[in-house]
Amino acid sequence: MLLQHRMDFWWFPHMWSHMQPHLFHNVSVLAEQMRLNKIFAQEHGIPTDMGYAVAPHHSGVYPVHSQLYEAWKSVWGIKVTSTEEYPHLRPARYRRGFIHNGIQVLPRQTCGLFTHTIFYNEYPGGSKELDKINFKLTCKIHCALSIQISIFMTHLSNYGNDRLGLYTFESLVKTLPPVKLAEKYFQIFPEERDPLWQNPCHDKRHKDIWSKEKTCDRLPKFLVIGPQKTGTTALHSFLSLHPAITSSFPSPTTFEEIQFFSGANYDNGIDWYMDFFPFPSNVSTDFMFEKSANYFDTEVASKRAAALLPRAKILAVLINPADRAYSWYQHQRAHQDPAAINNTFHLVVTAGPSAPKDLLALQRRCLNPGAYATHLERWLQHYQPSQLHIVDGALLRTNPALVMEGIQRFLGVTPIFNYTQALMYDDSKGFWCQRVEGGRAKCLGKSKGRKYPEMSPESRAFLAEYYREHNMELLRLLNRLGQPLPSWLRQELQIHLHSCF
Repeated sequence: MLLQHRMDFWWFPHMWSHMQPHLFHNVSVLAEQMRLNKIFAQEHGIPTDMGYAVAPHHSGVYPVHSQLYEAWKSVWGIKVTSTEEYPHLRPARYRRGFIHNGIQVLPRQTCGLFTHTIFYNEYPGGSKELDKINFKLTCKIHCALSIQISIFMTHLSNYGNDRLGLYTFESLVKTLPPVKLAEKYFQIFPEERDPLWQNPCHDKRHKDIWSKEKTCDRLPKFLVIGPQKTGTTALHSFLSLHPAITSSFPSPTTFEEIQFFSGANYDNGIDWYMDFFPFPSNVSTDFMFEKSANYFDTEVASKRAAALLPRAKILAVLINPADRAYSWYQHQRAHQDPAAINNTFHLVVTAGPSAPKDLLALQRRCLNPGAYATHLERWLQHYQPSQLHIVDGALLRTNPALVMEGIQRFLGVTPIFNYTQALMYDDSKGFWCQRVEGGRAKCLGKSKGRKYPEMSPESRAFLAEYYREHNMELLRLLNRLGQPLPSWLRQELQIHLHSCF
């Protein structure tokens, strides 16, 4: 009878034999299971163009199993799905939608309306118990009316036998096909288009529907967040010398940086992110990390990082912001940025709001990251002060062994590695480098440690004034956190005091 009335229903695919997608690690095998459903539907004339699908027990929808999304698209052309697991099952009012790999994921609600009882006098517990249900029903109706778009889920046996549920939904709810519903949802809530990836191991339900071949042990224990042009690449190379510390694999597009939390790579999901890290040989003693220097001043990076890595430790390298600005300008000149080639540094940093857009864009990248306190405060909205360590970038350049000893103690890594023996100063490069066999120095590439003219006195004076209040805010912040002042900051403050007398 159901097949006779098949054109009266909206049909959507599930999984053959109710298999959970996260148990399949090969896209081809998962797609083959889906084709069994599709062949059955085609043989019986069931429409297969709904563009909507769900997975048993929300498996693979969230936490995302990338193989499911790929198979859905290749076999069914799926555009919309739903789950009650994002960001968590409870509280239900906090459920949200997101878009991943071109598939719109809508938040699903748990209804609680349905019973198997058809007749009033057969209701278990009698009329008093039914009155309680009616009160709950009123609350459900109020909830549904207060939420502009809701997706409710039940099973055929419940919906087919329960007059209460059938009556309620036909009377209360205006229905739309899933694809149109998703379009409407993300028109109303555009801020939910971008997901916020969380750690699957911190939610038991999420871990239960996450692939057993995946492990949170591949996630880093600490991050080097930048900012750019402060010595983060040197720090990365020094950290990688430690026998218990392992860096992420280099990115084919951004060298040693993954840049996951700060840009478009975030859309690739945590499976993509974890592929940059090896499986640790010893979970308790191995420390994996990644360095992406643009995390520091990217507004969304701290929130994203804390959602996935709430227990991670954070390293930020700070140098005199005027020197950082000048170094960025020279970096852009070396990369043939027309705005840097055609304008002096002083013209860049002093440009007014009516200057050309490319010049103002360069000015922002020179100046904005140097507002250190502003960016650190944003990270401290998501991490505890005990998780943050400020690296004195000037001292890292002159006495790296001392700085590295402090970092090791902050991280809690063992054994304490002797950087005095591992590093040596290279006169030609003007930097500390790795000591290799034969007493030779192995230094960073040609792009690091470039030599360029000194900053003009007028530019330094302008930037000293520009960053004066920013540096005072940094002083107040570090005093509040109980962290020592970097040597360059003490020097800048002394210069400021002398200029006042």
